[in-house]
Amino acid sequence: MTEVVLHVYDVTNSGSGRANATIRRLNKILRDGMGIGGIFHGAIQVYSEEWSFGYCEFGTGVFCCTPTMNPMYTHRESIVLGHILLSRRRIGQILSELSREWNGSSYDPLSRNCNHFCDALCERLGVPKLPLWVNRFANAGEAAVEAAGNTMEKLRQAKAEVVTASRIAKRFIFSSCTTSTSAVTPDPWLKNMATSSRNSRRIGFSRNPSQQLLRNQSFSRMENETEDKRLVKHHRDMNRDTSSCFLRSICADCSIRRPSP
Repeated sequence: MTEVVLHVYDVTNSGSGRANATIRRLNKILRDGMGIGGIFHGAIQVYSEEWSFGYCEFGTGVFCCTPTMNPMYTHRESIVLGHILLSRRRIGQILSELSREWNGSSYDPLSRNCNHFCDALCERLGVPKLPLWVNRFANAGEAAVEAAGNTMEKLRQAKAEVVTASRIAKRFIFSSCTTSTSAVTPDPWLKNMATSSRNSRRIGFSRNPSQQLLRNQSFSRMENETEDKRLVKHHRDMNRDTSSCFLRSICADCSIRRPSP
């Protein structure tokens, strides 16, 4: 039987010695002191080769190296996950399949990292997956991102529902107003006022100022002629002239105008 071994590394590839030392101390506190995990790189050893996954721009992200000797990270510990009876040929087929599925450009530190690849390889080999503490930080980060995405999706759905409801309410209100307006018979008084207003606008206003002035003078002359005839008739019927009109003080005709001789 062949052992399947998980090799755990401290992620110390930041390029800064100070930052790498800080990560090692943090992992020691979180893993050894509190037992909750840390920032780790994982790899699976089958026979004499260690397999893992990382980012690259082109081609597969699956690669192998000498066990516990990955030059990019600092080896921390090794854990035996189980034993298998698979041949080297069968293991080679499994790794070829995973190499086609795990492109380097698909690498994501939260949802598709080296530890996720190790879980997929362990599942194909038929051994238990990685302990939860190895990838706990990535899983927590992925859960937070997923929760934020779900929240945003719910907000977008709520906004869409509000917009739809507003449109429905608007159509209902305007359709109700149209129906009620067409169903009510206009008041005759209002109708007459509207007609008179239209007639007055048609008679009293003109876009041409000179035509308007001539029209106003014509109306004024007609009005004066009518008033003169009315005054003459008034005093002839009463058999008196304006000087003998006993209602002169309150007679509008006598106080305003004089009849023609």
